[in-house]
Parts: sequence; structure tokens; C-alpha cells
Amino acid sequence: MRLRCAVLDDFQRVATEVADWSPVHDDVEVVVFDTHIDGEDALAAALADIDIVVTLRERVPFPGSLIARLPRLKLIVASGMRNSVIDYAAAEAHGVTVCGTASSSTPPVELTWALLLGLARGVVEESEGLRAGGPWQRTVGADLHGRRLGLLGLGKTGSRVARVGLAFGMRVSAWSQNLTRDRADEVGVDLAPSKEALLAESDFVSVHLALGDRTRGLLGAAELALLKPTAYLVNTSRSAIVDQDALLAALREGRIAGAGVDVFDIEPLPAGHPMRTAPRLLATPHLGYVTRANYATYYGQAVEAVRAYLDGSPVRRLP
Repeated sequence: MRLRCAVLDDFQRVATEVADWSPVHDDVEVVVFDTHIDGEDALAAALADIDIVVTLRERVPFPGSLIARLPRLKLIVASGMRNSVIDYAAAEAHGVTVCGTASSSTPPVELTWALLLGLARGVVEESEGLRAGGPWQRTVGADLHGRRLGLLGLGKTGSRVARVGLAFGMRVSAWSQNLTRDRADEVGVDLAPSKEALLAESDFVSVHLALGDRTRGLLGAAELALLKPTAYLVNTSRSAIVDQDALLAALREGRIAGAGVDVFDIEPLPAGHPMRTAPRLLATPHLGYVTRANYATYYGQAVEAVRAYLDGSPVRRLP
């Protein structure tokens, strides 16, 4: 009997298009879910007859309580090699193998700059005004050359964002709890003496940190208050790093010039969520990783992981 494999959150229905699933076709029936399944009860019902799950990023939690309700589940394949919403201990206890895939840092770098440039030059507002026959030129753009770009995090993604900023002629600073001067020098940026100094001095701030106990809520009301009223904040990393309510208040009260956000506390965002209508906000629906090449890697390596599991030799096991 063929096993059943659920591909979750394939909103564009491209999982079976960008990858070749033929290596597992004889053994596995692929079931694509193109809408988000919210809540443990709904997930338990939808996945009751599923043996394998391919899950995208960290959108669907797999706590121990859910894993215990899925007795047929044998394998979870998660895109990327880090996933904070899977209970690995529970998976092991229930005989569920968890595997990951590679993930490129290039797409989030590119989206970071799409948001930053869109904010700086009022691209969405001006485009909408032009198409609607509105006033000709409504905004005055913010310059990048000579301005200060502050990066929270200088890892693989942050360092690539830094190099683009340097190419624009920006002065680039970085800070994180573990960042050393040697690392900053290697990338060619300034080491900010503190988080507070980076926030106060920067014209643009971009978040590139992993979510953990030390970074959750890293930017709250007090930290956002340090930003210049002309400053812009971009977050393509994890929503919980920035206090969403504090950010909404800063935007509504005009205490910062704007924000570009690709990650949210709830995904997908409910229709009436305040982040959908906040002023001074350029928001995208978590597109940081959504490119054809990245999807080809995710789903191609998911197929590889399924085949390897069926052959008794799982690859890229997590954690």
C-alpha cells in the first residue's frame, strides 16, 4: 500500500511543479494542501491518514500533543535545517523521523532590499497614485548614500545585506550579543558599541537574527523609542524579535518614518488584523524564502529525504 504524504501550505500549488517526485511515485501518494490549516484539532483531523508531512518553514507547529494524535505519522520533512516549532523529543518518542533541507540566504537578502528601497522611495504609494490618476509626485524620497544602515545580526544573511549597503555608499554598523570586532572588520562594517547606540544612530535598521530566548522581544517599546523619527525599520527575520504592538503604536503615532515587515505573529494574517492597515507600513506575506530556486531546493530535497527514508537511510536528520 502506498504511503500518503501531505505537503502543507503550498499556497501557489507549485510543490509538484518545481521538483521531480517520480523517485517516490510508486511508494507515495502526494496530497497538496494549498490553504493553511490552523489549530491542533484541525491538523489532527486533516493529517489523520497521513504517513509523511512536508512542512514549510515554521508556520505549522508540531508539538508533542499533536504528534501523539497522529499514530500513522512516520516522517516530517521541514524546509531549512532549523525548526523551532517541532518537538523533536516527542517525535523521537513516537518513532517519527525529522529531516531538513538546504535553504539559501540569498532570497531574504533580496527581499530585505526590496522593502528598504520601497520604503525609502515611496514606491508603493507613488505607483498606486500614478495608476489611480492621482497627484504627480507625492513623496520626497530618503537618500541611502551616506546614511547609516544598522544591522541587528551579521551572520550569513546580515553580512550579505551589509555588502549591498556598502555598495550603495551607506555607512554600515552591526550589533548582536556575540558579534566580535574581527567579524565586523571581516565584513567591512562598524561594530556598534551597543544595541541602543545602533538604534539611536541609524537611519535604517534591519533585523537578521535567529529567534531564541535572548532575541525574543529584543525590540520593544523602549528600544523603538530610540529610533529617529526619520528612521525606517525592516524585519525579514522573525516576528517575535520585534514587539508587534509596540511597532504598531510607533507607526500610528508617527514616531518612526516607516517599517518594512515580512513576518508576523500570526501567519497567514487574519483579514481584520491591524498589521494589514497600519500606516507607514510596507508589508509582504512572508515572501523572504519564496523564490523558484529556493522552492526547487526545498521540494527537491524533500523528495530526496522521503526516498532516503523509504530506503532506510534518512538524510539531513534534525535536530
